[in-house]
Amino acid sequence: MIASRIRSAGLAAFLLPPLLAALAACGAAPQTATSSPAASGGSAAGVDARTATSAADFGGLDKLVEAAKKEGRLHVIALPHDWANYGKIIEAFKAKYGIEVEEETPDASSADEINAVKTRKGQDRAPDVLDVSQSFAISGAAEGLFAPYKVQTWDKIPENQKEPTGLWFNDYGGYVSIGCDAKKIAKCPETFADLLKPEYKGKVAMNGNPTQSGSAFAGVFAAALSNGGSFDDIRPGLEFFKKLKAAGNFNPVETTPATIEKGETQISIDWDYNNAAYGPVMAPKGVDWKTTVPTDGKYFQLYAQAINKDAPHPAAARLWQEFLYSAEGQNLYLGGFARPVLLPAMQADGTVDKAAEANLPPVEGEPTFPTEAQVNKAKEVLATGWGAAVAG
Repeated sequence: MIASRIRSAGLAAFLLPPLLAALAACGAAPQTATSSPAASGGSAAGVDARTATSAADFGGLDKLVEAAKKEGRLHVIALPHDWANYGKIIEAFKAKYGIEVEEETPDASSADEINAVKTRKGQDRAPDVLDVSQSFAISGAAEGLFAPYKVQTWDKIPENQKEPTGLWFNDYGGYVSIGCDAKKIAKCPETFADLLKPEYKGKVAMNGNPTQSGSAFAGVFAAALSNGGSFDDIRPGLEFFKKLKAAGNFNPVETTPATIEKGETQISIDWDYNNAAYGPVMAPKGVDWKTTVPTDGKYFQLYAQAINKDAPHPAAARLWQEFLYSAEGQNLYLGGFARPVLLPAMQADGTVDKAAEANLPPVEGEPTFPTEAQVNKAKEVLATGWGAAVAG
């Protein structure tokens, strides 16, 4: 069953920077841990893995692999198996390198993930790597929590999708989309305007509350763009949901795989890779789940990767990043309906998985992104206006 990743660290967790925006990835709540010899840092041929900023510092990728295998483990948190194909990504990494991957707490907030980095410093169960929103990537980098590292495909990552020294770099993302159970809905909506139609009474849900959930926040922003708003003005998005509520179409039940299966959320505003992934999983359960990226409100965000500066398994952490940003890793993201950051480069050099690419919900045009100031303003508007918009 697909994991539900509603981010609940507050809207600050979904602050979008001036470059590209990313939904808050999950993190783990701190737990008791013990120190380990691995925490002293991996090394190969005298190389201190903690200070390595590229595979070249190890003497090449093969030497990095040796160092990572010597550590033998990678500790990850906040990676649901059915989110962006992380289950298959983790299994592929384990099979390729024979490194044990310790997993915990897939459903949590970026704030929890950063907190784990801080509170588990020096412990073997500190997270080695992070998958977070850019807001947390930027703040974590400013706090000195991350290690700079440039993967071998660094030059293929667009300049506006990475921190120049390698403290964080975008990995995958998606568009706001509309998912729909075509067996229960005679004609699935294709635009935000469609959602106001009377036949969708009580059926339009979201994956969370926009004051807490990044996908829901993006949903309101997309609705604003579809109703005369802009990155400077999210209020039309609030007005849209107020109308949706007044029409009786808004369904306050937060979308999860269980609510979809039970028919409690027959239409859902969520990331396209979430909605698209529901399709093959729900089909055996009798649900014909369709996904459309609305043409009247296109909104795109990306996640970011980072390495814990005090990672207990620093070589394995760096090898994990190399794997994620290889063609194999990027195509695995693509196989989970997420749009990998290297997709344009892979399309150009012919390494893209064309079958997986063909399964992406179609979108025309290029995405644009709000600035940090614009999102701060939107956050304030939502914090004071969302409750009133959907009250009653």
